[in-house]
Amino acid sequence: MKVYNHELLKRKALILVVMLGLVSLFGDMTYEGARSITGPFLAVLGANALVVGFVAGLGEFLGYSLRLLSGYITDRTHQYWSLTIIGYAINLLAVPLLALAGSWEIAAVLLVTERMGKAIRTPPRDVMLSYATTSLGRGWGFGLHEAMDQIGAITGPLLVALILYFQGSYQASFAFLLLPAILALLVLIFSRLTYPNPQKLEIDLPKFKTGGLRRVYWIFMIASALIAIGFVDFPLIAYHFQKQSLLNPSMIPIFYAVAMGVDAIAALFFGRLFDKVGIGAMAISTLAAAFFTPLVFLGGVDYILLGVVFWGVGMGAQESIMRASIAEITPSKKRGIAYGVFNTIFGISWFAGSILMGFLYDINVFYLVVISLIAQFMAIPLLLKTIKK
Repeated sequence: MKVYNHELLKRKALILVVMLGLVSLFGDMTYEGARSITGPFLAVLGANALVVGFVAGLGEFLGYSLRLLSGYITDRTHQYWSLTIIGYAINLLAVPLLALAGSWEIAAVLLVTERMGKAIRTPPRDVMLSYATTSLGRGWGFGLHEAMDQIGAITGPLLVALILYFQGSYQASFAFLLLPAILALLVLIFSRLTYPNPQKLEIDLPKFKTGGLRRVYWIFMIASALIAIGFVDFPLIAYHFQKQSLLNPSMIPIFYAVAMGVDAIAALFFGRLFDKVGIGAMAISTLAAAFFTPLVFLGGVDYILLGVVFWGVGMGAQESIMRASIAEITPSKKRGIAYGVFNTIFGISWFAGSILMGFLYDINVFYLVVISLIAQFMAIPLLLKTIKK
């Protein structure tokens, strides 16, 4: 009977992960399609590299720092679905409004608003996923969700590239993205009606000795912050491609789609690896991904595709096994705030890194590459240290 109940619970958990994966699929079609062209779009509107780095960094900073509040509210209220739906609505509907932006300042406000919506919905959604993935395997469950997420992240940029290829404008591309935004919200509402109490999907786990955030959590946090500082965001990479005339503008979204495809494969691979070796999988992915900066910024046309592939490996790990790691090293009653604190510090680090990378790019791109490599290499021994905890 227990075996039957466990299998039934596992089947329900898988369905929830897949449904939330579909929401992310349509969601990523929307905002990753937009993200693939925001760098060039801001440049067309008159922004320089520092502005692009600042806007991307500020969006990520607010998009991560507000997760502290969202995580706290999640733990206090257990209103997982309400917070998730509100966040997705803000997150997704800001994108098509970019079609109406007539200046980089207005576009910047909408881009930051989109990230703020993501901040609201991410902690409650990840807590729901953490409940479902106990029976599936943390790494595999989060990896599956990220892989579905990246199907949308591939499709969105490719559709945008298609629109641009046929002489469509950036504004037409943003307007088209209203369609997947609506589909994502419809699937999300259906998921809410189907699984009103996702916390019931979590199987019994060994109890933590303490109710707070453990030392291993903070070591992992520091390592992740270093990764965030050194990881150049794609808008600056796209800006580099256009400024140096390395790619035709219509090809930039295609390269982004390639990165998202690698992201999906990496999420599944490192998810499985995480279930076998734990946080050590994060150290391996960080080492591999670190080399994207010299390839992208110093390698020229012959090496940028390989650099984009390594960038995708890093993103796949960040979006899957980073989240799985937090679920593994924190008690369930503190999981919302654990995700909130983690994402706040990660966002501050990403913001600082984005500003720094934009500043260094305007001075000398070689300095950007060196600082990026140093920050990511410094994270590796800290990640290895968590294996012993």
